Amino acid sequence: MPVSATMGVMKPLLGKLATLAGDEYSKLKGVRKQASFLEKELSAMNAALEKMELMDELDPVAKDWRDRVREMSYDMDNCIDDFIRQFGGAPAKAGFIKETVRHLKTLGQRHRIADRMEELKVLALEANERRIRYKIDECNSSSSFVAIDPRMSAIYVDAAGLVGTDGPRKELVNLLTDTEKKLKVVSIVGFGGLGKTTLAKQVYDEIKGRFNCMAFLPISQKPNMTWILNRLQLKLGMHGSSSACELQDLIEDLRKHLTNNSTLL
Repeated sequence: MPVSATMGVMKPLLGKLATLAGDEYSKLKGVRKQASFLEKELSAMNAALEKMELMDELDPVAKDWRDRVREMSYDMDNCIDDFIRQFGGAPAKAGFIKETVRHLKTLGQRHRIADRMEELKVLALEANERRIRYKIDECNSSSSFVAIDPRMSAIYVDAAGLVGTDGPRKELVNLLTDTEKKLKVVSIVGFGGLGKTTLAKQVYDEIKGRFNCMAFLPISQKPNMTWILNRLQLKLGMHGSSSACELQDLIEDLRKHLTNNSTLL
């Protein structure tokens, strides 16, 4: 599963905070206390972010909160990296005099980073307060928010009005209709909004008559496989038993139905 930009920085950040709160930095009580506090606050936010990862479409309020948390996480990550670079490499058993001299030399930096961590603490508190105030954990499960899947409109685009798809369409048709008798998977990849779904539907409509079984089924980024296979059975004209509700049962029924058939999915 692809890792989002937010989760990509949040999880390493939690690891760094756990390190700062550990025994290695026992002499820096102020830093340990701040790091421990931030770790707890961010862990609560991380739980909400993990729920958002399972959503195909976010409530606008939740999306704004997620983006703010991402920017805050980058700031925190940079701050902690600065701290570790300056103080993390000190010898663990440095002599008392050397340690005292080093402490005096870096006192200004310590205060600067302590002040910065205090600012980040305030930001973390504000972010968590917004999460609670606007019920971010609940807003995406509300039945009142119904997102329109952008793939649906792409499926019904008039092919006559499309520009620049003839070349890719012909290439895909050739790949799918050559004489090799074996299972094939042809992938269309690219950024969102490039017209991948529309192109796939064009190819499907052009060649579906050459196959005994065919189905066109848009799938979300976080698919429910049981629902998908049930829909696939319906599109293939299968009349599944009501008892065949387990995923393995659906797979076995589909395998039997598709054996010895030329199929376009």
